[in-house]
Amino acid sequence: MNLKALVLPFFITGSMSGIYLLPSVGKVAESAVIMELPDSLGRWSLDKKPPTEAEIGTLSKDTRFSKARCLTARPGEVTLDGYLVPDQVDLSVVLSGADINNSIHRPERCMPAQGHNIISSSDQILKLDNGRQFEAKRLLSIQNIPTSEERKEYLKFNCVTYYFFVGHDRVTNDHLARTFIDMKDRLVLGMDQRWAYVSVSMWYGKLPWIEKEVTEAEADSKLKGFLEKFSEQQINWAQISRD
Repeated sequence: MNLKALVLPFFITGSMSGIYLLPSVGKVAESAVIMELPDSLGRWSLDKKPPTEAEIGTLSKDTRFSKARCLTARPGEVTLDGYLVPDQVDLSVVLSGADINNSIHRPERCMPAQGHNIISSSDQILKLDNGRQFEAKRLLSIQNIPTSEERKEYLKFNCVTYYFFVGHDRVTNDHLARTFIDMKDRLVLGMDQRWAYVSVSMWYGKLPWIEKEVTEAEADSKLKGFLEKFSEQQINWAQISRD
């Protein structure tokens, strides 16, 4: 008899038996992110928003959301009506529920449904005033916004997005690395780690409400500055490992 034919059933049986060694429900380690958003971050004011119906409908029911439109006045720029001209950052924090596979994911999965055509991806280091630093994922995209419910005409905006994941004691921008951390924690520690996904985005180029064109470099600098302030204030760094 073929040796391979003899070994294969034992291998399959052993592999299937190993499933029972995985803890189905372990102790829950909460994310180090602080979900309650402040009213302001430095010179930015936060206008808090509820999640969309699509977000609620596609993710598990115990997923938590913290979202805000963040505004700050552009120095010296005023409309003809006397109103201050703002910069705008869209902030989204999504905290996984019990089923992490149906709670958070890479934004590359859902951004196309929001009209984004992603054109580049890179890793960027963010350095905080508290001495900590970590990598965030940076995406450049072109977002198409319909002008009516008929969706026959669209406005196009250049967009820069940064995102990362915050676990109980880790910060990473790598979805695959996050998955392996979860596997290790469940096998070795019997622990279910709750993760939060933090995303910020900003348009640049010729924007209708800003007279002067916003360069990619300007938008990138302001977005990084906002995210660094958010990360320093809204993450409990006492929980985060320095490894």
